Amino acid sequence: MTNAAVSERGEKMDGKIYDVIVIGGGPAGLTSIIYARRAELSVLLIEKISPGGTIAVTAEVENYPGGILGESGSELAGRMAQQAEHFGYDKASGEVTSVDFSSKIKNVNTASESFQGKSVIIATGCVASTLDIPGEKEYTGRGVSYCATCDGPFFRDLDVIVVGGGNTAVEEAVFLAKIARKVTIIHRRDELRAAAAIQKKAKAMDNIEFLFDSVVKEIKGGDMIEALVVENVKSKELQEITVDPDDGMMGIFILVGQKPQTSAFTDILKLEKGYIVTDENMNTDIPGVFAAGDVCKKELRQVVTAAADGAIAAMSAERYIES
Repeated sequence: MTNAAVSERGEKMDGKIYDVIVIGGGPAGLTSIIYARRAELSVLLIEKISPGGTIAVTAEVENYPGGILGESGSELAGRMAQQAEHFGYDKASGEVTSVDFSSKIKNVNTASESFQGKSVIIATGCVASTLDIPGEKEYTGRGVSYCATCDGPFFRDLDVIVVGGGNTAVEEAVFLAKIARKVTIIHRRDELRAAAAIQKKAKAMDNIEFLFDSVVKEIKGGDMIEALVVENVKSKELQEITVDPDDGMMGIFILVGQKPQTSAFTDILKLEKGYIVTDENMNTDIPGVFAAGDVCKKELRQVVTAAADGAIAAMSAERYIES
């Protein structure tokens, strides 16, 4: 099976030069498709998995304007994808491995195909950061997880650890507290970084505990995790958190931030700490190349800001093409 672009009618679109190539099908990418298609621009979406982005694994989205109360991230992403489908666009499956933005017609390459467009909107988002400690890689899928919504049900009525203190970590801890017997949040600082409203929810849960000024140094065990080695960053004292013998297992959810997916654009676009630098109209430093959503250098990474970026990027692409 190839990664060739396919139209809504199932036709191969080899050799076509698109008005807009959108890389990434999360909220930013899907919104840019909606706006570009309403402007009657031809659009190709290149997505390596399926439309939706990281929001698709969020348990509940309560801060998206007009969202449905109690709606999951997967449901919201599904409605966005359905709306984009209504306007019609071409699709290609695969991960972008390289690009050539040196000429007026941009080239975007996957492992097996090359696509051309008059403009490009990069909406590749971010992936979960890791701790890079002994045992983390070995126990991924055997107790270590980076998605509470995905794997939380495996640890129903058991003890779980959440590593991190930002919005995502604390939100996921609240979600896990509804499933697990006890949730311990381990955070390297002396207070959480999450928004006040999210902290309030966590502190109101009877089965959420906090271990501040601490970092996980090692994950140990046999077939499954048996213990964590935790260090106090101030005293340097080490302690072990062990699995309850009656349980035989526990979950460790590592939620310490994200890394922008910009490896294909290194040394091509201006980046800061891996994030793409744009202006207020989502222009990068290369004419005709735009970026939108969490992959951009910005203060706030939320669904609503990603969607706004996507709309702006599409309108900027339209102006660029017509100029």
